[in-house]
Amino acid sequence: MLVALLQTPHRFRSKRQLWAYSGFAIETHDSGEYRFVHGKLRRNRERITVRGLNGNHNHDLKNLFKGAALSASTRPGPLCDFYGALLEKGMRPTMARLTLARKIAAITLTIWKKGVDFDAKQLHRQAA
Repeated sequence: MLVALLQTPHRFRSKRQLWAYSGFAIETHDSGEYRFVHGKLRRNRERITVRGLNGNHNHDLKNLFKGAALSASTRPGPLCDFYGALLEKGMRPTMARLTLARKIAAITLTIWKKGVDFDAKQLHRQAA
């Protein structure tokens, strides 16, 4: 099903593009970087607000990765250990499953694009 939905891994330059297509990208809102205050242009001090996950996505692909994350979080293995480590750090279970789904999507893209084997040792490596 994944091959049918994505067609080719080269559609996505990075994991973030795949996350956006899958519905795992965070959507933010900013009303403007600068504002006029008393007739002078000043930098806005308000922070960018997070609105949640993007709504414009492929629903079947999102369900596929969410199902894989749910399955991986309940079955023993390196992905379950990764999920457990996120929970031990104090992350909410829903956010930990989202992180796991993102991790599975990133691993899938890397394996498919580069043709490498899955290495559980690289599971905890953080991107720079």
